[in-house]
Parts: sequence; C-alpha cells; structure tokens
Amino acid sequence: MPESPSSAAQSARLAVGRRLKEMRLDAGLTVTELARRCGWHHAKTSRIENARTSPSVADIRAWCAACGFQHAAADLVAANRTAESMYTEWRRTMRTGLRHLQESYTSLFEQTTLFRAYSSRIVPGLLQTEGYATALLRGVARLHNVPDDSAAAAAARMERSRVLHRPGRRAVLLIEESVLQYQLGDATTMAAQFGHLLTAGALPAVSLGIIPVGLRERPIRPLEAFHVYDDILVAVELLSARVTVTEPSDVALYLKAFQDLTSLAVYGADARALILKALTAL
Repeated sequence: MPESPSSAAQSARLAVGRRLKEMRLDAGLTVTELARRCGWHHAKTSRIENARTSPSVADIRAWCAACGFQHAAADLVAANRTAESMYTEWRRTMRTGLRHLQESYTSLFEQTTLFRAYSSRIVPGLLQTEGYATALLRGVARLHNVPDDSAAAAAARMERSRVLHRPGRRAVLLIEESVLQYQLGDATTMAAQFGHLLTAGALPAVSLGIIPVGLRERPIRPLEAFHVYDDILVAVELLSARVTVTEPSDVALYLKAFQDLTSLAVYGADARALILKALTAL
C-alpha cells in the first residue's frame, strides 16, 4: 500500500537515524561516548537517532569518523539529503491546500477491507459529516498557515469515506467520550454530527464503541489517534505529520492496544445514550 507524502518523508528520515544508530552499536559506543567523540551533548545523539533532529553534513561525517566508518559518510549524506528533500516536498504540497492531501490517501482506502480507528479528540474521518470536517480542516489550515480550501478538502474526505458502503468493507471505530464534548463548528454542525453517529453506528458494516469518561480503572491510557488498515499498516496522527508504521512487531503492538481499548468501550444502546446525552447538552 502507498505511503502518504508526509509518511514517506518521515520514513526516510527514520531510516537515516536507524543506520547511524546501527553504526554506533557496531562500534560498541554508548550514546554518551559517541557524543563525547563528536563534541556535542548526548541528547543530540538521541534526537538524531530518533529523527527528531536532522543531522548536518558535518554531523554525519563526525559520526562516521567517531565510529570508524568514514567510508559510509558519502552514502549517508546523500540519503539524508533525499529525506530532507522529501520532507520539504511534503510541506510544499501542504502549502497548496489540504484537498491534495486528502486525495493522496484514496488509493489506500480503496485497497482496504477492514478499517480500525481510535481517536481521543475528534470523530474519526470515516464518520465525519461534511460540516464537521470543514470546521476541523479550517483549523488545520489556520494552524499550518496554508491555503484554506477546507470545504473542498472536506468534500474529498466525504467522497473517500463512501468506500464504507461497498460490499466486503468493515469498520471498527473507537472514540473516547471526550470526543463528544469538543465542539467543532456551531451547535447546528455538532447536532448534525451527532445525528450521523447515531445513524452510522447502526450500520451492519460499522462497529462504534465509546469509552466512557467515568471509568474508575483503565489498564491503558488515552493514546494518540491511529488508524489500522487490514492489519498490515498503521497511520499515526501527530501534530506535524501522519506517520506510517509497517514493521510487523509495531503493527502488532497497535493491534494489542486497540484490543485493550475495545474492552473498555460501550456499544449499541449504551453508546447511543452517550451520544444523546452530548446532543442534549448542546
């Protein structure tokens, strides 16, 4: 399945960080010792290895020299330049508006038969109304200072979500009850969204679970939003990017977390009662 532009860029950056970490481990160096040899704080080593900081050409050359892998510097410099170029391209794509980003996920949705989604802040995209999606995407455009084509982007999201009505598709969706308390748009927009949740939650292909806020005990805390596609790909929603996870062991961890969260949720009449409670509170 294809990666989104932001995911591909992040994957490329992570690959550079992993290669540098492997080099350090092969040389038998600790994070602190590598930092000492390179003349910087040990926190910088960790940031580079985890792709939170992009290394400069000088950083990569110093790293390779410290580990005795000078011959690998040229390839790593080239790989890092490619990763940074991809990231720059993603930012450039986003600056042209959000509709293109929405459309870039269409192929992934077309190929998926089982969707799983967990969200602690917003209604998952598959169950959003056009008004709710427009309000949400308008805020995204404002935050990232990109052209506000939120109406067109929301329409593209609605078109993509119609995949749920095709034969052989299923969606298992989990939200925290707090999602129902965050207002996006005006009261009319939220009322329409709650009505859609009541309708969509009754569809045979959709399982909607809501995790109540009043749980006295929960073995797993609220997490960042994530989507699982056919057990082989996870998309994690971060503030600055959508990160794709494909490593089987990492996918398995998200599946386990999803299963744990599923056990905390209420369904059917109990879920509808929580939605009606939020609707009444508008």
